[in-house]
Amino acid sequence: MIIKVIPNGEIQENCYILTLEGRDDAILIDPGSEPEKIKMELGTKKVVATLLTHGHWDHTGALMSFAEAPLYMHEEDLPLLKSTRFKFGDFDQELSPRPEPTDFVRDGQVLKLAGITLQVMHTPGHTPGGVCYVAGDDVFTGDTIFDGDYGRTDLPGGSMQQMRQSLRKILALHGLYAHPGHGNSFIIP
Repeated sequence: MIIKVIPNGEIQENCYILTLEGRDDAILIDPGSEPEKIKMELGTKKVVATLLTHGHWDHTGALMSFAEAPLYMHEEDLPLLKSTRFKFGDFDQELSPRPEPTDFVRDGQVLKLAGITLQVMHTPGHTPGGVCYVAGDDVFTGDTIFDGDYGRTDLPGGSMQQMRQSLRKILALHGLYAHPGHGNSFIIP
């Protein structure tokens, strides 16, 4: 599997493009907020599915530019996707419209897209519908876990209790290569 990471937006959210050698299709994970940058990295590849790790604005801003592809996410984050404003403390962000999801994922579900097999792992804590996608020796963790840290639980819908349970699930994936929603990839110890 070929993995391209495209840091984008004001807080450098990681968008991932997954492809297989010799194929002209691709999967997008968390298309942040710079669709032209993502399209440039895609080249001639056709997006056959967009997967969201969670519904926060910094991970979903470019969705309308890829609206022709099926959109996969956990149903519990639908309110985040439909929201037109993200407000927390002094931070107040007006959000552009985003498309409706076509498919809701569930824990343990196996997806076969663009020749790639991914397993869904429900990992709430940062958001109620947070998920990770495991593909072979790689796991795409969104904002659940980062290199040396974990996602915020003080945002609306966050839960420290759920985060602890989710981190236990992820940390059991010893030796897998974790690709977070922000920052550098790392190997799970």
